[in-house]
Amino acid sequence: MERWQLDELAHAGDEHLDPAYVAGYERKAGYDPVADLVVLRRHGLGPDSTVVDLGAGTGGFAIACAAECEHVTAVDISPAMVAILRGRVREAGLDNVTVIEGRFLTYNHVGMAPDFIFTRNALHQIPDFWKGIALERIRDLLAPAGVLHLHDLIFDFEPRVAAERLEAWMAGAVTDPAVGFTADELADHVRLEHSTYGWIFDVMLERTGFEILERDYRRSAYGMYTCRKRP
Repeated sequence: MERWQLDELAHAGDEHLDPAYVAGYERKAGYDPVADLVVLRRHGLGPDSTVVDLGAGTGGFAIACAAECEHVTAVDISPAMVAILRGRVREAGLDNVTVIEGRFLTYNHVGMAPDFIFTRNALHQIPDFWKGIALERIRDLLAPAGVLHLHDLIFDFEPRVAAERLEAWMAGAVTDPAVGFTADELADHVRLEHSTYGWIFDVMLERTGFEILERDYRRSAYGMYTCRKRP
């Protein structure tokens, strides 16, 4: 690492490094990979495909995707997440999933360039300057015409309506932190983490070498992008 490079572990969020928090993460996140697999199939995912999951967490997507493709590399910065993920892969007897403790800014792929890169709820942990570098690294990792499929907390509104939209977003939060994210947790995210305006993120993707194929938002705060690497 260069002396000026971001320490991603320091930005990962203490909760994501806490084994007790991580043990309940699947229930809290409530993530179902089915819709994402439908999108990737639409863009060519098949038995011969290779996939990298950056910010794989405890493996909800990676394990489901392994049944649909040749190989998945699941990468996460959190030792606690990686430990659970490795255990789940062993228990499932999956021989086509490689689990790596790694980061957006330092992960180097070994082997054939992946056809797909997936990342969910992870890029917002680093500031925009570093998001640009991370996206360019992702583009360089992908095979020609490879696809990036991304979910993240991204704000699809103008600054002048930020207070109104953020309050509406938090009003829809759950009250039980075991089954979702509370209003206080969402407020902490806005204060402490690095979500981007959608109109900035669109340009960031285009400037780092991607064509946006699909773009969708929920509640003006949660973005889904499917992008193809440009030649």
